[in-house]
Amino acid sequence: MEKKITLGGLKSEDFYKIVDGKQVELFILTNKSGVEMSVINYGAKIVSIHVPDKSQKLVDVVLGKSNIDDYLNDQEPYFGAVCGRTANRIANGKFVLDEVEYTLAINNGPNNLHGGLKGFNSVVWDAELLDAQTLKLTYLAKDGEEGFPGNLMVTLIYKLTDNNAVEISYHATTDKATIVNLTNHSYFNLSGAGDSYIGDHELQINADYFLPTNDVSIPLGKPESVAGTSFDFRSLHTIGERINDENTQLGYGNGYDHNFNINRVDSGLVYAAKAISPKTGIVMETYTTEPGIQLYTGNFLDGSFVGKNGQTYPKRSAFCLETQHYPDSINFPSYPSIILRPGEVFESKTVYQFFAE
Repeated sequence: MEKKITLGGLKSEDFYKIVDGKQVELFILTNKSGVEMSVINYGAKIVSIHVPDKSQKLVDVVLGKSNIDDYLNDQEPYFGAVCGRTANRIANGKFVLDEVEYTLAINNGPNNLHGGLKGFNSVVWDAELLDAQTLKLTYLAKDGEEGFPGNLMVTLIYKLTDNNAVEISYHATTDKATIVNLTNHSYFNLSGAGDSYIGDHELQINADYFLPTNDVSIPLGKPESVAGTSFDFRSLHTIGERINDENTQLGYGNGYDHNFNINRVDSGLVYAAKAISPKTGIVMETYTTEPGIQLYTGNFLDGSFVGKNGQTYPKRSAFCLETQHYPDSINFPSYPSIILRPGEVFESKTVYQFFAE
């Protein structure tokens, strides 16, 4: 093993371990400007992203852990992870596909969340460094794994571009009808990982509608207009401006934890969101081929555990912009379909573009 150290001082040997009979490693991607991204193949987790602020200082903008043991014993198992086979929630862990009912693990209140007890966030992916800026990860989810049908072959590409974008490309095929909804669950703080509050970040979301939920975060059904609500981010608002409003939906989520239906006219890559830190001037724009984006404002972080470099992560010290198909889509025929059949290909792409102003 070649020993390497990230810009934030993380050591590659601290992530080198056999897990489930497979080798876990830390992979460090660097572009021509010295911008750096590190990833582990356990859970396909993004561990750090160092991008320049308005003074050209490199700032780590994602939350994470300092070593593999901390990830294996993490109270928050989704830091930086790819979630699947189905990201977000499936009501009561049940769905019907081709007249067959499938029962999944219940791991979030009464629901199945992010693929179950051992979703894609908790498996070791096969990894291949294609070049200094590109990492290919593959995983075969076997028929019946976590209760899902079909052998699902997933390929994931992380690419750090020379214009300081993180590109995430997904590709999946199956030998039996199944359901697929993949996302990345990075927790961002553009003021720097370890900064205590993202309420001062400005946020814009390209969505005229969002999905109200019940008290266990399952959509009620019909999208509702964001106009005149605490969910209207069509123009820039700080995240904290309305997060404590007297609002049933904010009460259910303990803050924002909702899907926004991205405005789009076709299935291509479109602008979904923009976040800005007033402290660093770092801007992150999100583009995706997905129909939805989940805004989660770290409402259940509580500072009780240690992240990278001794940092703690209190409530609302990060936000997530999870590009996705809608929650519980399989149980709502009117939502964009997450069904994948033999001979079809699931493809999805999300881009997080960074710059400073």
